[in-house]
Amino acid sequence: MPTLMRAPKECGSWFWDLEDVTGPGLESALETASRMSAVLQANELLKPASLEWSWFEVGKGGIGIHTRLDIAGRSLEDPKIAEQARACQPVGYPSAEMSEITVVGSGIWLDAEGKPHREPRLVELSVSPDVIGPSAELSVYHDVWSLCDFQGRPHPAVHERNAPRLAEALRHLDDMLGVLAEPGEPTYFGVAEGHGLKAPDIIDGLGPNLTDLL
Repeated sequence: MPTLMRAPKECGSWFWDLEDVTGPGLESALETASRMSAVLQANELLKPASLEWSWFEVGKGGIGIHTRLDIAGRSLEDPKIAEQARACQPVGYPSAEMSEITVVGSGIWLDAEGKPHREPRLVELSVSPDVIGPSAELSVYHDVWSLCDFQGRPHPAVHERNAPRLAEALRHLDDMLGVLAEPGEPTYFGVAEGHGLKAPDIIDGLGPNLTDLL
């Protein structure tokens, strides 16, 4: 089975400002995560298994405590999930608040022959439970969405089998949320452009070799 290399920083990300389309708070964030996960799961990009977040104190920052809550087989809109999440608050930090919540799971990518492979954290979805400025973000960390692999070798068959699936999901998310995604900040490993990744510069038939930071 092919092994995918995962970049330590995202190859591309997309951000939705949801302030005008949804309310703040944990329940609203989980509802948004549920709706977005359904779109991603329909495209076989994310099958939710758990939620992860860290804790912080306003004016002080992170407290170094992280939480993972298993949700496999459960709806993210199940009220018990919000109850369990709040119950995870560290007892020694009664004023601690939850950071962005990441929906963790696995997704399917297709190799050059079209054979499907399940990969942990193929895409990462995060939602903000902050009472100010609800938002969501989708990030990708693998080279299957790009015209070239991390070594700079063009892999058009892999790109053609995977990038359109990601683009379709992003378009459906725009339509479902009623907000157009904004491309995230560029990183060493790539940059979002539209509903995909910006094509790398090809010199002498090769793109940039990014393996020095993998």
